[in-house]
Amino acid sequence: MNSEALKQLIASCRRKDRRTLGFPRDWNPSRIRHPEIRDFYFTEAGAWEFIADQLQANHPFTEIVLDNPAGALALVMEVKVTPDDPLLYIKLQIGKGNMAIGRSFHYSDRY
Repeated sequence: MNSEALKQLIASCRRKDRRTLGFPRDWNPSRIRHPEIRDFYFTEAGAWEFIADQLQANHPFTEIVLDNPAGALALVMEVKVTPDDPLLYIKLQIGKGNMAIGRSFHYSDRY
């Protein structure tokens, strides 16, 4: 993904009218502990801001081609949010015009 497309995707994550949830999905921000407040969990908006922050901070991601919908492009990240919790698995499908489509936001099986 080129830098301009990434900037547009980050901007889409931050704008409510440029982000949505896709299918199939495993999107559970309210079950993920917030890194700054131990007994606080992510909100829907907070999950999107976190994703944008990670992308803006150049957190490593992998580009994949989805089976469903066939041929769609997505980014996958695994983020260590807190020292005691499993990795956070994030999958973000890229829609037309760099629309951000949330597919996964949940703890990973891997640590």
